[in-house]
Amino acid sequence: MPVVQVELLEGRSKEQLAKMVEDVTAAIVKNTGAQREAVHIILREMPKDHYAVGGVLASDR
Repeated sequence: MPVVQVELLEGRSKEQLAKMVEDVTAAIVKNTGAQREAVHIILREMPKDHYAVGGVLASDR
């Protein structure tokens, strides 16, 4: 049972997230031989003011 955790900044549409999990699932199935139904994906979206690079919040970029 592969479990994939994806952390990303908020702001993507439901359609974008659905396409991403479809593609990630396909890659896991292709490369591990796992059954599609066994692939679990956890999405963690964070506010842009909870993430920074180089001392600058993503919300300020």
